[in-house]
Amino acid sequence: MPDRTRRLVLALVLLLLGLAVVQPYVTPLLYSASTPRLIAARGDLAGSEKTTIALFERASPSVVHVFAQSAAQDRGLLDIENEDEGQGGGTQTGTGFVWDGAGHIVTNTHVVQSAAQSGGSVSVRLSSGDVVLATLVGMAPSYDLAVLRLGRTAHLPPPLAIGTSADLKVGQSTFAIGNPFGLDHTLTTGVISAVRRRMPTSEGREVSGVIQTDAAINPGNSGGPLLDSAGRLIGVNTAIVSPSGASAGIGFAIPVDVVNRVVPELIRAGRVRNPGIGIIAGQEATAARLGIDGVVVLRVLRGSPAAQAGIGGVDPQSGTVGDVIVSAGGRDVHRLADLTAAIAEAGIGASVELGILRDGRLRQVRVGTTDVAENRQ
Repeated sequence: MPDRTRRLVLALVLLLLGLAVVQPYVTPLLYSASTPRLIAARGDLAGSEKTTIALFERASPSVVHVFAQSAAQDRGLLDIENEDEGQGGGTQTGTGFVWDGAGHIVTNTHVVQSAAQSGGSVSVRLSSGDVVLATLVGMAPSYDLAVLRLGRTAHLPPPLAIGTSADLKVGQSTFAIGNPFGLDHTLTTGVISAVRRRMPTSEGREVSGVIQTDAAINPGNSGGPLLDSAGRLIGVNTAIVSPSGASAGIGFAIPVDVVNRVVPELIRAGRVRNPGIGIIAGQEATAARLGIDGVVVLRVLRGSPAAQAGIGGVDPQSGTVGDVIVSAGGRDVHRLADLTAAIAEAGIGASVELGILRDGRLRQVRVGTTDVAENRQ
């Protein structure tokens, strides 16, 4: 290679090395965005985005933040340090929504129960930011539903539109609005993961037709609405399954058809009439330890339909088991929830055919139903 060519190649290599050395210093001088960048134009929002935005803007004003203060605490109602549902501090918080034009608010029983039992106070923060005191109208622990009534407010948000849970399909879109961890008006989306779940509440009762969704539901969402893509109420968010206590993609909502039956009763009478036959059932765990498959009748209430039908309870002197209910309405009864479901299906004032096991013998007894307290069947 001629010397001239060699010198040119060497000069080129040195030039490239020089550029590589100075490049980190030159680039910031030439390309630094030292002034606000131009905003890039975008096209229209996707149709699904527009639908979700419209749904939230229409429904969110009707969703409220519920604060239930136990009377046993010294802190004031509005002195809120911890807005995480169930995390102590004397203030239980959750979500609710406007039910009607009279200012009734629907939420979960477990959100307000402690305050109600201790004579505490309940307040509601509206989407406008106004905080309004509320009174408890009634609770239905068997359905984990409660109704509040707002005090005087200048601007009452509109009630949510009501849908139905009878025709829900797995895969439908769901939208949950609530106050998880005290974060007001949070929207989460998902689908219906399953329908017709059964969820235990209090005293052995179960709510049937419960909706399972993967929309994120966290502490603080309890009592909030679960909506369909039309913005209609299809359920009331009530529980999650999670080892950590946070959303794990398995949330449950009380179906709106149950809500639409229970809430008017609470508004009208302050309680829900529960069909029963007038017995007090024994503990399921005890029955299981004794190898008994069915509902052990612990005691029969005087003058009840069960007493009139000749059903007997445990002998108080010897502790000998009396009658065990093993079927109701033609279906097997393995636990109290099976019995209450059959009685609820029959309704108050009807009758139900029971299979009674007594002294090893099975007999059929027709028993009427009546209105009973929450802890009796």
